[in-house]
Amino acid sequence: MAPILFGRLSAMAIRFEDVKPKIGARVVWDKREDLFTEEAAAVIRAKVEERTVLVFPQLNLSDEEQVQLTELIGPRQRMHVDKTTGEVLDIYQVTLDAKINPQPEYVLGTFFWHMDGITVDAPPSFATLLSCRRKAPKGGQTEFASTYAAYEGLPEAEKAELEGLRAVHSVKASLSHIADAIPQRDYDAVTKIGLVKEHPIVWTHQSGRKSMVVGTTADHIVGQSVPEGRATLVRLQEWAAQPDYSYRHEWQEGDFVVWDNTGAMHRVIPYDRNSGRMMHRTSIHGHESVA
Repeated sequence: MAPILFGRLSAMAIRFEDVKPKIGARVVWDKREDLFTEEAAAVIRAKVEERTVLVFPQLNLSDEEQVQLTELIGPRQRMHVDKTTGEVLDIYQVTLDAKINPQPEYVLGTFFWHMDGITVDAPPSFATLLSCRRKAPKGGQTEFASTYAAYEGLPEAEKAELEGLRAVHSVKASLSHIADAIPQRDYDAVTKIGLVKEHPIVWTHQSGRKSMVVGTTADHIVGQSVPEGRATLVRLQEWAAQPDYSYRHEWQEGDFVVWDNTGAMHRVIPYDRNSGRMMHRTSIHGHESVA
């Protein structure tokens, strides 16, 4: 693949290798410090929009470096609040370790296809950035599905049928698969966060590209019976998750992955809560609303 040129960025400083034809790219760099420049960050951001998922193999970022790189690609979204102290955190620890995360329901909910930030009254995060601090011995891989590529691959007649359809999204819907595992004392508090939001199934972005807003937050389709609407939503989710449009990342400790949250669903393969799996997450502010 031809090297990317941008401003003062050397032709050999940073390169991208496609992982699959329709999704994913691996980042290759000559010098680690080449990544921590405004020029490189602009190229990385553009490539995230183009390829949906970028993999930086064993980059081994410190928390400070992850925050710095997020700011450069950014702007960084400061959205992680310590439930005990109320402190706004730079890094969110994604783990099932009960000592760190005494309320694991939201992490367990990520075992199912979803998009982040669909049920809040703000634009969804543009991108999510994840570092692997400790991998699970079994399971724990993260899968990504491009809803850009999935929409583009639909038959034209089906695209026309989806235009104008709107789905109702909620956190409660996203946790429906694990509802029986939520302690009764916590059920209302866990399932009633966020808002009930109505979004078009087909998201026409400011760029003119179109993607789909699907995943477990989508409960039903406005104007359709619940069985009919849910069947459509499940079928679209399965369509997007097919091998042509999806990528499974086998984590190695030190890996760093960035994905376009506005054009992809993601999920984690289940892993044992005592495995010690630990991921550090940051996010980049979104600049356009779905509706």
